[in-house]
Amino acid sequence: MTAIPKVLSIAGTDPSGGAGIQADLKAFSALGGYGMAVITGLVAQTTTGVREILEVPAAFVESQLDTLLTDVPADAVKIGMLGEAAVVRAVAAALDRFSPPYVVLDPVMVAKSGDRLLAQDAVAALREELLPRVDLITPNLPEAADLLDEPQAAGVEEMREQVKRLHALGARRVLLKGGHLDGDVCVDVFSEGDGAIELSAPRVATRNTHGTGCTLSAAIAALRPRHADWLAAVREAKEYLTGALRAADTLDVGHGRGPVHHFHAIW
Repeated sequence: MTAIPKVLSIAGTDPSGGAGIQADLKAFSALGGYGMAVITGLVAQTTTGVREILEVPAAFVESQLDTLLTDVPADAVKIGMLGEAAVVRAVAAALDRFSPPYVVLDPVMVAKSGDRLLAQDAVAALREELLPRVDLITPNLPEAADLLDEPQAAGVEEMREQVKRLHALGARRVLLKGGHLDGDVCVDVFSEGDGAIELSAPRVATRNTHGTGCTLSAAIAALRPRHADWLAAVREAKEYLTGALRAADTLDVGHGRGPVHHFHAIW
């Protein structure tokens, strides 16, 4: 166990600072991790949506990973937007070469604005080549439906059934996020393959939810090296995100869905 975990984000950018690499690095720092980043795409986006994406070639993603991890082994890795199938395969191969202890995959497919962030033909590569190589996946309801090629879960019982089917695809651990459901309480379903646990948190009344998925998965990655098991890291990460959502309205960023407040416990 390391005193200050070195945590790597493999993801795309967000110039507004609320999602992607920028959000991940903020979450790592807020939770006491040393943040590192490998960029998979340059995304022209703000709180109102995505304008354009410039994909980083898979060969250069591979070069970034090899150059970094040869010198600085990561204590934990968070994977976000990958964009295309070739990048998915490059990341999967790097996991085989370097074997980081803890890997969290946030299967970023579609932004809150509705803009697609993972090419349709890359979904199969993500499902078949990356899913079985990571320790935890953190899909939201639309992402789980995309991975399973079936309708989105409409309630907690359907979420529990989808978690079983995600395990059948090869996922070792699943945190299926239920924020898209209605209600005063948000229920996520966590499973390590031997039963499912429902994790509840009060729904925070704010429109400023930009980057919540990025932030939660990054928080789990930053916290896992300091916890004895995954469930403890997930619980603390959810508490951190709830605090970041409660403080989100103290920020004044953009004209759309603003970011959560990653440093709410500090300033």
